[in-house]
Amino acid sequence: MSCDVCQDMLEVDAIIDRWNKNPEFVIEMLQDIQDRFRYLPKAALERISERTGADLARLYHIGTFFKAFSLKPRGEVEIQVCTGTACHVRGAARVLDAFSRELDVKPGETTKDLKYSLSGVRCLGCCSLAPVVTIGGELLGDVDSSKVGRLLAKYGKTKSAKKEGADA
Repeated sequence: MSCDVCQDMLEVDAIIDRWNKNPEFVIEMLQDIQDRFRYLPKAALERISERTGADLARLYHIGTFFKAFSLKPRGEVEIQVCTGTACHVRGAARVLDAFSRELDVKPGETTKDLKYSLSGVRCLGCCSLAPVVTIGGELLGDVDSSKVGRLLAKYGKTKSAKKEGADA
């Protein structure tokens, strides 16, 4: 076991202990682990099962049922494009496609460098601002596909950085 894995398990143990190893609080434990690691590592699920007595299959069920959880690593910056009715009508599909092209990932995927995750979501609840995008938790309204490059540059993603990565 590498030192990183040991440190990660110490952090998982601290989360489990914070919830008194009580299996009634496995969802809260999973939320804390998701917040810390940006996904639910297999080793963390196994550790929760081992230390709380919670059924491992139940933990996987929870981890795959709720959209807030992911069994695959997510990016540092989450990009969500609203695809609800108002946003759809105002061009959300073009916005989502533009992000997909710029990041070279499909919706639901994470960039190879684990910097960005892209997803389409059903409704962000601010239809009057359509089309709406969240980037790293910041809500942006009236986004069109021509703004995507500038938005990504604001969060550190540029075409030149993409090219440099391709040269490496």
